[in-house]
Amino acid sequence: MEIKEIRQLIKLVESADITEIEIVEEGKKLRISKNSKYSAEAVVMNPAYQPQPPVMAPPSLPVQGLPEPTSADTATVPAETAASEYHEVRSPMVGTFYRAPAPDADPYVDIGQNVTVGQTLCIIEAMKLMNEIESEYAGKIVKILVENAQPVEYNQVLFLIEK
Repeated sequence: MEIKEIRQLIKLVESADITEIEIVEEGKKLRISKNSKYSAEAVVMNPAYQPQPPVMAPPSLPVQGLPEPTSADTATVPAETAASEYHEVRSPMVGTFYRAPAPDADPYVDIGQNVTVGQTLCIIEAMKLMNEIESEYAGKIVKILVENAQPVEYNQVLFLIEK
């Protein structure tokens, strides 16, 4: 399926009274869904890949052909420390992480800044769609675990917010 056809399907889903469409073609799946919290997104699924269910984010699968995450790619925090002191903000999708809306703009958040529920923390670009990632927690940003313009994996920890 060509990118032009995918874009047309995304527009159809956004304008129609449907929330999801899935197409299976030559062993590949294309699923486009819209959600009130996120803009419509298209995901090409690899039938061999079975992701783990997300902790606090809607599911999204990596685009076929991208490498699987390695332990070096994902930031790790001791489980007991993270569970007791911090909320983890995880990536709901595979894409490119951006701290600011434009290269010359100020970042959405900085370390030490207090955030509120619903406040935009960053953007993840996936398939030329810019997805704003909003905070599900109120608190203080204590750590930003990803560099600007760095690729991120599904369910990778992006931020730690103090409880």
